[in-house]
Amino acid sequence: MSQPLSSEPIGVPPSSPAGAVPEGTARGRVRALAADLAELVKSRIAGMVAVTCAAGFVLGSPGRIDGVLLAHALVGTALVAMAGGALNQVLEREVDARMRRTADRPIPGGRIGADAALALGVLLALTGLAQLAIAVNLLTALLGAATLAGYLFVYTPLKRVSSLATVVGAVPGAMPPVMGWTAARGSLDAGAWALFGILFLWQLPHFLAIAWMYRDDYARGGFPLITVTDADGRRTGRQAVLWAAALVPVSLAPAALGLSGAVFFVGALALSLAFFGFAVAFQRVRSHGAARRLLLVSVLYLPAILAVMLADRAAP
Repeated sequence: MSQPLSSEPIGVPPSSPAGAVPEGTARGRVRALAADLAELVKSRIAGMVAVTCAAGFVLGSPGRIDGVLLAHALVGTALVAMAGGALNQVLEREVDARMRRTADRPIPGGRIGADAALALGVLLALTGLAQLAIAVNLLTALLGAATLAGYLFVYTPLKRVSSLATVVGAVPGAMPPVMGWTAARGSLDAGAWALFGILFLWQLPHFLAIAWMYRDDYARGGFPLITVTDADGRRTGRQAVLWAAALVPVSLAPAALGLSGAVFFVGALALSLAFFGFAVAFQRVRSHGAARRLLLVSVLYLPAILAVMLADRAAP
């Protein structure tokens, strides 16, 4: 994790004459600000949100894919996700300052003010929801608004009082492919909920692995997660196994509903069983290394199963 930027002008050595600005200083400051903004809006998470939204759109498209509509859905959904990232950091700035892995975020690090972050988050939210309502459809915009509200006003405060926040937080996390589906079809049906179920269940072992690896940090932040109260990790391991086991049949739902064929069925079964195997390995030893391996597999699982879905759709 990077350290807070020095108060000295970037690139200016102590012996520089007053007023002398070495070449590249302004560019360095712009790059540093861009990096802070990317971290503030959680750009990597927003990128994954856009990917899952795109998968939902492609799978939900009954015929030819409307590229313009897809672009509007992706941009609007990504803007809402970035708004959630920024506003979450505004709400949790004091807690972030107490945790080692978040203390250098732009707000607790003093590089971006909370008021500026709040204004940016609100602007992103309004812009993204307006784009979804005007250029996509009202249902997708309403789902986006509900997802953002649930993330900020249910999940975020619940994290400080109950370990159930992990399950609650998986609900807004599973909505992007549903929004992609409704953007393409304008309706909610079984296919949308199948995608929701896959992402919902995938998130839980994924987050339990993170929470076990950083359990001391979460304790410093005052979060009563299961990994904080579960000293030997037995309950954490059991939950990871149970959620991963539930994912195996749910991951096959698109095939059962006729949304995909044999390519997806075989690929999804293999991927989900592998994910389950790593969850079992973590449950047995409950070490930092086993949690890290489960986390890595979870990070690979999601794009892999989405790729299998799209490959199946493209198959003759």
